[in-house]
Amino acid sequence: MLSAFCFLILEFGIEIPQGKPFDAIALGLNAVDHLIVVPRFPEFNTKIPFLSHTLAPGGQSATAMVALARLGMRARYIGSVGSDDLGQFQIESLASEGVESSGVKVVEAAESQTAFIIIDETTGERTILWNRDERLTIGADEVDFDLVTSGRMLLLDGHDVGASIQAAMYARRASVPTVLDIDNFYKGAEQLLPFIDFNICSSDFPKRVTGEPDLKLALKKLHEQTGSRFVASTIGKEGALAYFDGQYIHSPAFEIDCRDATGAGDAFHGGFIYGLLTGLSVEDTLRFANAVSALKCRSIGARTALPTLEEVTRFLSDHPI
Repeated sequence: MLSAFCFLILEFGIEIPQGKPFDAIALGLNAVDHLIVVPRFPEFNTKIPFLSHTLAPGGQSATAMVALARLGMRARYIGSVGSDDLGQFQIESLASEGVESSGVKVVEAAESQTAFIIIDETTGERTILWNRDERLTIGADEVDFDLVTSGRMLLLDGHDVGASIQAAMYARRASVPTVLDIDNFYKGAEQLLPFIDFNICSSDFPKRVTGEPDLKLALKKLHEQTGSRFVASTIGKEGALAYFDGQYIHSPAFEIDCRDATGAGDAFHGGFIYGLLTGLSVEDTLRFANAVSALKCRSIGARTALPTLEEVTRFLSDHPI
C-alpha cells in the first residue's frame, strides 16, 4: 500500500475565468454500454451463464459532464454520435441529466460507439470490449473556438488527437485551464500534452510516455517533459498518486462495496474538476474526486450511481480523515 508523501495543505494557485455560460466543457468520447454481469470472469474457450444485462450510456468525457451536472455544475458536452437509435439514446440521456449537447454532431449512416463490458460480480472489476466507427472522428477543422471556450474549464480525453490539440490551443489562447483524461498513447499525443494544465491519466500512461518503470519517477518526468502544472495517475483501489509543486501526494481510495467499476475514472475526473472550480485545496480536491468515484461504483453502469453534492458531502462527513 502506498503511503502519504505530503502532509502540507497545497493550493493549485490557478486563475479560473469567470462570467462563462458553463462551468465545464468536454470534448471527447461517448458510448452506449452493454453491461454484462457474470459470477466470475470466464476462462478461455468456456461457457458460463451471465447474471444480468444492462444497456446504459457511458463514455469518458460525456460521463464526466454528467457527474458535474449531478454535482450542480453547468456542463456542456461536445462529441459525435451515429444517426442510429443508440445515438439518439445518448443525446436524450445527456438532456435528461441537464448536460447541454448542441455541439454533438450526428453523423449520417455511422454507428454510434458501443462497448460490451464484462463485470465480475464478486469484485465489480470489468473488462471492456469497444468499437468506434471511424466516421465518428472529429477533425481539427471542426473544432469551434466559441464552443470549446464557453466554459471555465475544458476536459479532453485525447482520442481524436487533432481535435484535442486544436481545442487545447484554443483554451490556452482564452486562458481556460485544461484537464486531460487519457489512458492510451494515441498517435500524435506528444503534441497535445504540452497544452494540458492538469494531466490525470491511467497508472501505466506515464511509464509508456517516459520509459520510466517507477510510477513516482515517471510522474515527475512526465511533468518535466510536458510542463503540465499537475500530473497524476488513478491507481484503482489505492486511489490516486499526484506530483505537484515538487511534491508527491497520495490520496487513498475509499472502501466501498463495489458492484461495478465502469466509469470510476470518469467520475474521478468530474469530481476533480468540481474541486478545481470551487477552490478546494489539492488534497481536498483529490479526496472529493475519490469520493465521487467510490459512490459511482454502487450500481451497474457508468452513470447510474453518480452522486449528488449532498451525497458526497454526507459521505465525506461519514469518512473523516
